Parts: sequence; structure tokens; C-alpha cells
Amino acid sequence: MPADFRNVPKIELHCHLDASVRIATVADLARQIGLTLPEPLAPALVASQICLDLADYLLRIDLALEVMQHRDQLVRIAREFVEDLALDGVIYGEVRFAPRLHLRQGLSLQEVVDAVDEGLRQGQQEFGVATGLILCCLRHEPPARSVEIAKLALANRDKVCALDLAGDEAHFSGAPHAEAFALARAEGLRRTVHAGEAAGADSIREAIELLGAERIGHGVRIEEFRELEDAVKDAGVALEMCPLSNVQTRATSSLANHPIDRLLRNGVRVTVSTDARTVSATTVSAEFDRLAQTFGWGAEEFWRCQHHAADAAFVSPQARLVLASKLSVAGANGAASAGLR
Repeated sequence: MPADFRNVPKIELHCHLDASVRIATVADLARQIGLTLPEPLAPALVASQICLDLADYLLRIDLALEVMQHRDQLVRIAREFVEDLALDGVIYGEVRFAPRLHLRQGLSLQEVVDAVDEGLRQGQQEFGVATGLILCCLRHEPPARSVEIAKLALANRDKVCALDLAGDEAHFSGAPHAEAFALARAEGLRRTVHAGEAAGADSIREAIELLGAERIGHGVRIEEFRELEDAVKDAGVALEMCPLSNVQTRATSSLANHPIDRLLRNGVRVTVSTDARTVSATTVSAEFDRLAQTFGWGAEEFWRCQHHAADAAFVSPQARLVLASKLSVAGANGAASAGLR
């Protein structure tokens, strides 16, 4: 019997809120504000199996952003996101977004953070899934704006667990944003950086050595330099890998050629996430289904990835122990009903 990954506890570390808005919610909110929608709607929000590149993939976020400019919209979308995590069997999920993309209708940066936090809190109370909120700086924006986001994150330590750098890494270096990440590091705020997806392994080195990244978003091209792979392994830096998205953005030529299986077997701290639940039309369970079909992954690989994620999660030591305990109990029980022994 094939494993049913939906019925076992999972952790997701890399998912973008604006890329995970339900299609039906976009349609409903668009009607409320009088926004004309394309027909059919789905192709405007869901990427094709293979995109031209990362920039092409990211175009699917544009329409969702149109309905994420008011407080009530952000609260609803964040709450529904937590419900979708629960339906996927996720027990802890970190969600990231760029607050500056939600200022078109007059919200302040603080109001944006407060609205998303409120939705996440509602979702946790209703569905029992704990979440962490990551704020994204954007590579194409001036460094001063990244400093502003870092300060925003630090002013909201009760709501925000980490700082991220996202955007078009193929055309914009991370170096200009070093001040923002130095500020976060000095104040003890956790850090993750998108790298090794649209750009090569040098972007991963830059993320770790210059920006002080504790985790790498994607990191697909790490194999270009074996010494870098060894350094990441020795330092315990976790890779937030999103297999389907990595194929769609051409970070790898196919799932069969994705380095995730080799990296896991070589001892790299691999984790598995969706990146974009709507844009990639996927779930964490579906990601593991595909990995099982492609590489023959089973219980051993699944639980290893989950424990990597628990170790790398941007949570308190006490919360980490709770996550590890939940995973250990499920693993010890064999998750027999799910076919994971």
C-alpha cells in the first residue's frame, strides 16, 4: 500500500502567503472590490508545469496581490492559510511575505503585519496549527527599505520569527542588503535567504558568509561547488527545498534530476516545503508523494526531513522540544494507518 503522507505530522518552513491564496478567495474578494478578473481565473494564479524562468513563475502572484491591500483581506487570507496547513497535516508552518507589497490602499507597514498576525492567530486558535511569520526584504529594492523591514521585524518580535531576502536573485545581488541582515543578526533575529535557485552556488556562499543566513531558501544549485556543499553540511545549514516549484522555475531540469535525494543521503539538512501552495498547486503531502514515486522515498527519508525541519525551525527551545516530541511519538507509533513504518 502506498504511503499516505496526509495522515502524518509535517513541518513546512518555506511558503509565501501571496502565492498561496485560494483561487475561490481571489474570486470572492475581487467581486467585493469590483476588480475585473480574467476568464478562466486559474491560469492567472497557477503556474504552468514549466515556466520560462523564476520571473515568469512570479507573475502568478500579481493578481493575488490586488486582493491583499486591506486589513480584512489579509486577516481572511492568513486564517485560510492556516486552515490549509491543517488540511495538509502540517503541525507547524512558517509563512513569509513582503509587507511593502501591501501598501497600495493606504495601510502602514505595521498595520499590514498586524493584520496577517491576526489571521494567523485566528487560524491557530481554530485549527490548532502553530505558525511562524517571516518578513521578506526584496532584492530589487533600495537597501534602505530592507533596513526598514529589518527594524519592523525587530519591533514585532512577538509576531515575527525571522527575516528573509527574496526576489530576482539572477539579476540582483544580496550584497546591498547586508546592513539589514547585520542588524537582524546583532539583535538575535533569525535569518533565511533565497539563494541557489535562479542564481548559482555563489549566491549561497554570499547568503551564508555575507548575510549570515542560518537557512537557505531552495539551494538547488549547491552541487556546483562540492566544498560549499561540505561547508553547509558541516555548519548544519538547512536547505528549504521546494521540489515542484524548483522544476517549474527551471532551477532543475526535472524532478528526477533534482539534487534533493543525493543531498539528503550525503547528510545535508534537507527539508521539504511547497514554496507556493496555489501557484504550484501543491501541498507538502503531494511533494512527498512525488519524491516517493521518483526516488523511492519512504518512512526513513520522510522522518529525517521532518526532524531536520524541527531542528531548523525558527522557534523557541521549548517549542522545538514539543515539535520533536510530536514527530518522535508519530514515528514510534509507525504511523501504521498511513503506511509509514
